Amino acid sequence: MEKRLLTITMINGIIVALIILFDFLFLREIPGLFTSIIIVSAIMFILPIALIRYYEMIKVKSLEEHFPQFIRDLVESVRAGMTLPQALESISGNDYGNLSPFAKRLNAQLNWGIPFDQAFLKFSRSTKSKLIGRMTLTIIESHRFGGNLTDIFEAISSTSLEIERLREERKLYINSQLMTGYVIFFVFLIVIIGLQRFLIPTLTGISEEALTGDQLGAQDMATEYRSIFRNLIILQGLFAGLVIGKMSEGQIAGGIKHSLFLIIVGVLIFSVSGFI
Repeated sequence: MEKRLLTITMINGIIVALIILFDFLFLREIPGLFTSIIIVSAIMFILPIALIRYYEMIKVKSLEEHFPQFIRDLVESVRAGMTLPQALESISGNDYGNLSPFAKRLNAQLNWGIPFDQAFLKFSRSTKSKLIGRMTLTIIESHRFGGNLTDIFEAISSTSLEIERLREERKLYINSQLMTGYVIFFVFLIVIIGLQRFLIPTLTGISEEALTGDQLGAQDMATEYRSIFRNLIILQGLFAGLVIGKMSEGQIAGGIKHSLFLIIVGVLIFSVSGFI
């Protein structure tokens, strides 16, 4: 995944660099278009990386959601008198969603003769989940030094369920903050539309020479302001979405869907308002 991310970043960076170079060479004399292309190029560079990170985050969350069931089944098998390798053999055919391939790979590695500690460590690293990694280390230490494995696994299962419960509670608590972020964006959007509809026509009605000191036409001035306002909406939507994602899901990558929604809706509403 990291190699693919690096490859996509390099290819995307080259494309964006060529677009920006073209913008500087041929479109510098058109301020509105020049600035818009710079902003769109920046989003083009960030978006693929952010989408990959968001996909990884969703995948890890899915693994963490199925991990408690995996541990509970492991507990039941160990309680029935099986060793850990035997318990894994027994439950490897169960359905754990996205976690199933990892469980089957873990069982296959044990069947190939890879030591339990190494196989479980590879299992935790392949999931790329900090939560699963911490619990897996506890399992490895328990297996290495002995003790009542059933009690330890039950404690791990309870801990993972408690973490999921706390996440859901946190999400409910944060929903009010999420709504506040959306309200702030749409208030900003209304202000921008108000400026575009009422302030700009007034400004363009003032003497062009007195206002700008050059021969910029009233229509050109209105177009320039409209371009600036559209860019502001894009930037506000991008960063507001990232902040909302950070607050609601604890990771900036979780804000990608919010950013895309706010940008698309904001630009669409702003564009439609120009024809009303």
